[in-house]
Amino acid sequence: MTFSTLDLSAETPDSALEIGGRPASVPLQNTDRVASRMVGYFATCMAPCRTLPGEQLRGDVTKMTRSCLALAAEMFDRRSVPDDARLGEVREAAAQWAREAVPLGTILRAYHQGLRIAFGLVTARAKADDVDELLVATDLMLELLEAITVAVSDAYVDEQHLVAREHQTASQTLASALLSGRRSSALARQAGIPIADSYEVVALSIPEHADERDPRVDSQVAARRKLRRLQSELATSLEARALTLLSTKGGTLLIPVSDAGPTLTAEVLATLTEAAGVPITATVVVTDTDQVPESADQAHELLNLVRVGGREPGLYRMDDLAVEYQLTRGGPAVRRIATILEPLDAHQELFDTMRAYLGNDMNRQLTARQLYVHPNTVDYRLRRIAQLTTIDLATSSGISQAAIALLARDLDRSVTRRL
Repeated sequence: MTFSTLDLSAETPDSALEIGGRPASVPLQNTDRVASRMVGYFATCMAPCRTLPGEQLRGDVTKMTRSCLALAAEMFDRRSVPDDARLGEVREAAAQWAREAVPLGTILRAYHQGLRIAFGLVTARAKADDVDELLVATDLMLELLEAITVAVSDAYVDEQHLVAREHQTASQTLASALLSGRRSSALARQAGIPIADSYEVVALSIPEHADERDPRVDSQVAARRKLRRLQSELATSLEARALTLLSTKGGTLLIPVSDAGPTLTAEVLATLTEAAGVPITATVVVTDTDQVPESADQAHELLNLVRVGGREPGLYRMDDLAVEYQLTRGGPAVRRIATILEPLDAHQELFDTMRAYLGNDMNRQLTARQLYVHPNTVDYRLRRIAQLTTIDLATSSGISQAAIALLARDLDRSVTRRL
């Protein structure tokens, strides 16, 4: 089946379109009266419009209704749809409503309903011999509807993008100020974002997406797309309340503390992970605003502990990393613990066996399969570890000692490498 539209560009008559023995534009020419009826309909019969302030209905909406009625009347008189330049007022109104957070669906429904009412007025007096003119009027109205819909949608989305960029810039400016220890009410007013009494300070680690490692794909483009997806989901999940300083590798979030409990939960992090397409790791420290700089350092230190300790991606708080964090405080006892495993330096296979054994919850069968050795070999190596270090992995105390010693050693080496 094929569909065709009327060709309105060729041999367009000079005379105005007539329906029912008079120009089709006549019912629309009293724009004040018709606009008043339409706006009244919007206010009483269209649920989205009932939530708009009265002054907005009487002002902006009424003004745009009159303007569109004039465009439609002119269109019927000229038998041609207004060009893009004539829709400037429509685009300006859409941009203004975008800034005022009027839903796009509400705007489009109002335009569609208004044009439907206008078309009903134009065709109300149609007669049997007006079929050809009705076809022309229908096609003109559909083209006008398309032109207005495109103009409104484009202008609205463009303005939303601009607003989002402005908010992101303001968010980054305020986040930088708080992270540097500057709590300025003047800056907050300038940014249009209030400063909270306390924040969840979040350190994020964002690994590479598979596309970033694909030689057929521009890695920088893939990384930016990953970050944009994450930022979009952050705005949705956290209701645009978080102050963000992010790169494609990670960064810092400042989320105002809510009376309802933690805002960044494991479920929210799972949603962010799904949006980014990579397993995100986050560490959280809750703090008063005056302590944001110190807490940010602490959150990123916890994030490094997750990495050094070989933890799985996920959400971590201080309670989850208390032992590791305490070990990083240093002191003679920690240094002594870190040297317990030195006798194994010449035996890499013993280190590998110890890590695998602890990682597999002391299951010798799983450890043997992971290391591609016989279970008896695992037993032999565990005995050698006990001989060389006095750590007996057959006992609960030996298991605890080995886990802490491994962690202390890894942390010590991590600090040494950074120095």
